[in-house]
Amino acid sequence: MRPICSLLVAVALAGAGGCASGGDEAGTGSGEQSLPTDGETVALDPAAFTTQVDNPYWPMRPGSRWVYRERAGDGSVQRVVVTVTDRAKAVAGIEALVVHDVASEEGEVIEDTFDWYAQDADGNIWYLGEDTKEYENGKVVSTEGSWEAGIDGAQAGIALPAHPEVGLAYRQEYSAGQAEDEARVLSLDELVTVPFGDFRDVLMTRDWTPLEPRVLEHKFYAKGVGPVLALTISGGDEREELVAYTEGAG
Repeated sequence: MRPICSLLVAVALAGAGGCASGGDEAGTGSGEQSLPTDGETVALDPAAFTTQVDNPYWPMRPGSRWVYRERAGDGSVQRVVVTVTDRAKAVAGIEALVVHDVASEEGEVIEDTFDWYAQDADGNIWYLGEDTKEYENGKVVSTEGSWEAGIDGAQAGIALPAHPEVGLAYRQEYSAGQAEDEARVLSLDELVTVPFGDFRDVLMTRDWTPLEPRVLEHKFYAKGVGPVLALTISGGDEREELVAYTEGAG
């Protein structure tokens, strides 16, 4: 056994073996941080978590609302609205904050998702699962991608680390064959311009999944705001950018 997230989280490692997809080996940066990658098993102490998510790269106060525009090369445009609710859900014994994510195209909802997050006392944001539904003509056609930590072998992941450093790698979610997203910190000093505004000292990550080995994304997080830009640089041509943000009062 070895520690993950200092003394707050006890972790029993189950050897995942091998390398992550996209040419990135599981590992960390130059510091001593160690976050879970691939299918490593984590045993989380519920007492170490809170629904008060104040990580500077993605603060989640109840009532906070992000509006994104996603454009694809085929000309299609989606509107994505992410809202932090004032609700909580128990996931693997942890009280998790519920975040609502709705994607629509030409005014019609195409995906409706509830995500569950909690922050440990070090400041790492953990992703504990999601309940997602895809729609066509107003009817649910798929719930693929739904998962919950502690159910059917699913493991919690890191949405954002407390202390990002270049080279730090971590999994964002793990449910074998269904949700296996991974990320690595590439930069902490990017400059980004989106419709909502201009940002400096932006955190940039490289995101991939072995389930879609040809797809590679770069994501950008601005302090005090959260995700501001996502670019598919391989296996697609989507650009998702922040067009509006309202900070919650909760």
